[in-house]
Amino acid sequence: MSMPRPTPSSQMIETLTRSMRDHWGLFLAEGLILCILGLGAIVVPPLAGLATTLLLGWLFLVAGLVGLYFTFRAKSAPGFGWALLSAIAALCAGALLLWNPFQGLATLTYVLVAYFIVDGTAIIFLAIAHRSELSGKWEWLLLNGVMDLILAGIILSGLPGTLVWALGLLVGIDLLFGGASLIAMALAARKAGP
Repeated sequence: MSMPRPTPSSQMIETLTRSMRDHWGLFLAEGLILCILGLGAIVVPPLAGLATTLLLGWLFLVAGLVGLYFTFRAKSAPGFGWALLSAIAALCAGALLLWNPFQGLATLTYVLVAYFIVDGTAIIFLAIAHRSELSGKWEWLLLNGVMDLILAGIILSGLPGTLVWALGLLVGIDLLFGGASLIAMALAARKAGP
């Protein structure tokens, strides 16, 4: 009598479970780092928000410059105009964020609210999908998703007064809960053993 062949989804779940067990230390380290960064952002939210704005500004600026360089290097490639437009858009976004980081902070706060809504919903569905397969700590993922939705509600309810501190504080809280969920899952995976 032959054993039934595993389905692709059961193989994927087994691979994920094995990876979590084998690399629980890396997940634990990542969780601890996220918690430390989250606590720092919570302690000084305006500075964390401004730092986020400046970092994104520089990333867009560099992406735009690199995009311009490669676009002009490949002028004869199809889609030159679209590639040029994309590079200029990244360059402009970066320049605007760096030119007036406080206005950029307000814009990023609105983007962050949208992110928390989408991410929170996705994390909730991810937690529900993994409640029986992974480490047994799916509740932490669920809590992370719910917290994202609560954070989005808090910032929306306090506008425009929340613009000064919201981005840094909310990023800090999200990092803290994300780190805590990784720590919980890593410890549960370690206890599960081979």
